[in-house]
Amino acid sequence: MPTRDSRRRTVRTAAAACLAAAAVLAAAAPAGATSSVRYVALGDSYSAGLGAGSYIASSGGCDRSTSAYPALWASAHQPASYVSVACAGATTSDVINSQLAALSAATTLVSITIGGNDVGFSSVMETCVLQPTSTCVAAITAAESEMSSQLPAELDRVLTAIAVRSPGARVVVLDYPHLYDLSKSTTCIGLSTTDRTDLNQAADLLDGQIQAAATQHGDVFADVRPVFEGHEICDGWASWLHAVNFFDPDESYHPTGAGQSGGYLPMFSAAAG
Repeated sequence: MPTRDSRRRTVRTAAAACLAAAAVLAAAAPAGATSSVRYVALGDSYSAGLGAGSYIASSGGCDRSTSAYPALWASAHQPASYVSVACAGATTSDVINSQLAALSAATTLVSITIGGNDVGFSSVMETCVLQPTSTCVAAITAAESEMSSQLPAELDRVLTAIAVRSPGARVVVLDYPHLYDLSKSTTCIGLSTTDRTDLNQAADLLDGQIQAAATQHGDVFADVRPVFEGHEICDGWASWLHAVNFFDPDESYHPTGAGQSGGYLPMFSAAAG
C-alpha cells in the first residue's frame, strides 16, 4: 500500500498523457508469443512492485518493478500484449482517471490491487510508528470507519468502470497480506502487540470489503493472506515484507521481491486461469 502521494500527483498528470502511447506499444505481440491473452495490470504499489527493486526508469514516480507479479507473470506466459499502468500511491480515483485508458474491448485479463490508499494506509502506518499505542489505535479506528462507510462505493465505481471498458475481460482482484506474525510479536522489536493486532484486524476488514466488491461484480478474488503466513514482519529472514526502512522509507510495509514472486505471483497465476 503506497506512499509518496504528494510528489506523485504531478507524476500522474504526465503519466496519463503517455498512457495511450504505452497501450499502443503494448498491443504489439512480443517475439515468440503464442497466447491470445491481452493483459493489463492496474492498481497501486502492491501491483507496481514498490519494495521489490529493479525499478523501470520510464515508470517515473510510479515505481514499477520488473520483479512485480504482473511483469513476472507476463514474462512466464508471453501474452499477446501486456502493459502495467499500476502506480505507487494510486487510489480508486487515480485508477479511473489515469489508468483505465490502457483498457479496451480487446483486453482479456486485468489484475488490480486497490483500496489501501483510499483509507489512508500510509498515514496510519506513519502514526503507528511515530506515536503511542493509543494514537495508533485511534488512527486505525478512523480508517476502519472509512472502510465501512466510503470504500464499498469507491470499489464499486472502479470495478464498474473496468467492466465498461473491457466487458469480456477476466478481472482478478487481489487483496493485501497481514503485516505481522502475531505469534512472534513478543520477541519482535518495534510496534506494540496491540498495534500489530489492530493493524492485522484492519487488513481483514479491508480485504473483506475488497472480496465483497469483487464478488458483487462477478470478478475473481485472490486472497494472498494464507500464502504470506510465516513470511510476515517478525518472521526474520523469512519475511516477504519490508519492516520500517529508514534508508528508503517508501519501501516500508511493501512486499519484497520474494513477496511478489512467492506470494502474489502464484495467487494471481491460479486466479488468471
